[in-house]
Amino acid sequence: MNRDYVIVSPVRDEAEFARRTLESVTRQTLPPALWVVVDDGSTDGTSEILADYAARFPYIRIHRRANRGKRSVGPGVIDAFYDGLNTVENLNRFGYLCKLDLDLDLPLRYFELLVERMEADPRLGTCSGKAYFPGPKNTDKDWSGELVPEYCGDEMSVGMTKFYRVDCFQEIGGFVHQVMWDGIDCHRCRMLGWLACSWDEPALRFIHLRPMGSSHQGIVTGRRRHGFGQYFMGTSLPYMTASALFRATTAPYVVGGAAMWWGFVESMLKREKRFDDAEFRKFLRRYQWDCLLWGKARATQRLNDRQRSRWTEAHVQPTAGSSTRAAPDAPR
Repeated sequence: MNRDYVIVSPVRDEAEFARRTLESVTRQTLPPALWVVVDDGSTDGTSEILADYAARFPYIRIHRRANRGKRSVGPGVIDAFYDGLNTVENLNRFGYLCKLDLDLDLPLRYFELLVERMEADPRLGTCSGKAYFPGPKNTDKDWSGELVPEYCGDEMSVGMTKFYRVDCFQEIGGFVHQVMWDGIDCHRCRMLGWLACSWDEPALRFIHLRPMGSSHQGIVTGRRRHGFGQYFMGTSLPYMTASALFRATTAPYVVGGAAMWWGFVESMLKREKRFDDAEFRKFLRRYQWDCLLWGKARATQRLNDRQRSRWTEAHVQPTAGSSTRAAPDAPR
């Protein structure tokens, strides 16, 4: 089996965290065959840190973009990701592809374990571990040592470390250039019969040095942006309301869930543009209603069971003497 994987990391002004990520990746028991780090106009010393590591590790390649003058989340990150991915000659020579942020601290066997899980289940298209972030500080200089989990359902791979089978990434059409790209991709996986998941196990837990959804403009802005993303993706108002009520029970209590709900409703009132795929939106809403009816874990299992035949038709060649028709080539 081809265990080679390529990482593409969009980065801008991450001097505070970049070394920890660079160290944790270069120490992996299964290091990448290629790591393209896209320096998206950094001005805080990140460029110098990247140059130091690129000089010491031949598989690290730095791709620099012009400084646009500000950090851009969502579509800006994906634009930078694709700018780096487009420098990779013949993506199909790799078995796996990872979109990785540069504000993480990964356990040493992280990628080896993900590859092992992929090898064990050929239907697994994308996966990840779970993110934790440092808890409150005891003093101005030291934190308590407590790690706080970031919420992410087991049916999703997390956005800051998206690990993909290359065939699956190509088949779903990659990432959309908009907020909620990291939700749409997992739903597209299930729509085509692939599995998407993450595991909360000690060997796969990593530290997210900047909490998810906190935004460079504050956590409320980040949660409002998430609400807009849910609207863009095609989520229904009842499901968004249930989701916001659940999020209100986690930090930041009440205000986080309220900001998400208002971001959605505000977008609805303004009639903002939505993801232009009616079949996808229909598929998503049926799944979300099932989640409200059965609970997310049971609804996801039921969906994965229903979609198994679609994946098998496209990816499993019939054995000699079988009446099963030949599987078509997966679209590229």
